[in-house]
Amino acid sequence: MAGPVGGDPRSHLLNDCTAGYYRRLVSEGVARVARTVAGTSRPFTGVTPGELAPVVDGIDLDRPLGDPAAALDELEHVYLRDAVYFHHPRYLAHLNCPVVLPALLGEAVLSAVNSSLDTWDQSAGGTLMERRLVDWTAARIGLGRAADGIFTSGGTQSNLQALLLAREEALRLLRKNSPTPPPVSEMLPQLRVLTSEAGHFSVIKAAKLLGLEPGSVVCVPCDGDRRMRTDALARELRRCREEGLTVMAVSATAGTTDFGSIDPLPEIAELCQEAGTWFHVDAAYGCGLLASTTRRHLLKGIERADSVTVDYHKSFFQPVSSSAVLVRDGATLRHATYHADYLNPARSAEKRIPNQVDKSLQTTRRFDALKLWLTLRIMGADAVGALFDQVVDLAADTWRILEDDPRFTVVTRPALSTLVFRCTPGADTGAVADETAVDLANLHAREALAASGEAVVAGTVVDGRHHLKFTLLNPETTTDDIRAVLDLIAGHAQEHLASSAARRNGSPAA
Repeated sequence: MAGPVGGDPRSHLLNDCTAGYYRRLVSEGVARVARTVAGTSRPFTGVTPGELAPVVDGIDLDRPLGDPAAALDELEHVYLRDAVYFHHPRYLAHLNCPVVLPALLGEAVLSAVNSSLDTWDQSAGGTLMERRLVDWTAARIGLGRAADGIFTSGGTQSNLQALLLAREEALRLLRKNSPTPPPVSEMLPQLRVLTSEAGHFSVIKAAKLLGLEPGSVVCVPCDGDRRMRTDALARELRRCREEGLTVMAVSATAGTTDFGSIDPLPEIAELCQEAGTWFHVDAAYGCGLLASTTRRHLLKGIERADSVTVDYHKSFFQPVSSSAVLVRDGATLRHATYHADYLNPARSAEKRIPNQVDKSLQTTRRFDALKLWLTLRIMGADAVGALFDQVVDLAADTWRILEDDPRFTVVTRPALSTLVFRCTPGADTGAVADETAVDLANLHAREALAASGEAVVAGTVVDGRHHLKFTLLNPETTTDDIRAVLDLIAGHAQEHLASSAARRNGSPAA
């Protein structure tokens, strides 16, 4: 592939003179990816860090190849060949989704134009399009006419910003209600965040970043379906009040990472209203229900939230990253506003110039909203919702398969598309090994499966015991894929137990 003529570094810049070369260059890159995806028969090659690291470390970054074709050849060896491919129907591990083509079109456009969504004079129409998508999402949630929000890098940042706003509102009320407003250093140790014991770790991380005391996040027990127990939440709210502590936020979850469980949002909203505390809903995973024509009712109560986290790059089938934090009262976003003379001086706000940096924790920020915009304009929300409904249906079918298979025990019936289960080798014959041996068998099964590259599954710990996890986000995955992967897991687990038993008995390993 012919590149720019001569050694002028400016020939590598995208402009009117290099537009033709840009087209050829990107077309070749896309062709390589398309060929790889079309020829991918496994979600992973099984490559280990020890095998791949020396290859990457051996590349001299100070000696450019000069030739795009040679660079793409090299890229195949260090990345494309061994990448984990989420589009494959037997990738069943984490909350990584296959991506829809309209969003990939958006990714190509936004990276080339390279708009920065911090100020109007850097993005123009991009600013308005992002605001329109924020309004669209807030309306789907039901937050009301005063709602607002901002796109973020992901659920962790969205949760951080939501809890920042909650903290500032709590401190504002403490000052307002005190005859002598205490310093922040005295108020921070009083603040508490209540969240489900199955909630996301980013809540605890956010509390630390916000300067809260260790132990400020109180994990509320869950019921058998891994949903926050409202009786336990009411008890914690009462205890905090009696001890003179301020609950700055209750963080509920609509789609926990491990179980896909949805907390009882209407009841939690009622308790938050009675206590006068901020109600946050982490719907990073469950936000796909906003587009469902059949399951939207599962999010009942989310409309009463003060803030909501959504990850379009999970259940809206968008490329990473595409997330947002929405708030019921847009005025609370002022807690993230800082004015810089070179960027967004106060006079810009006075002139009603729409600068998104006024609402964001980030300054420079990609136009990730464009991916969702083109998805909605080409596919439509109903089509996105239908894709998410398909994986939720698949999870229900998978639960029935696991329930009927004596080789496995499943923790809870899924509300969304995640299943946590444990392989119990020998259960079908009554010869189940001890729990520690079963732990090791499950760990081995996951590792052996990944090493083979035939499938990728996740793992987690439940009640102190190792479990496996399917996160189903690919509508192309079938129950035949599920059954095949379960057979592989059971085979690896049984082989490990047999080998361990042989070693204990002094016999050669099978």
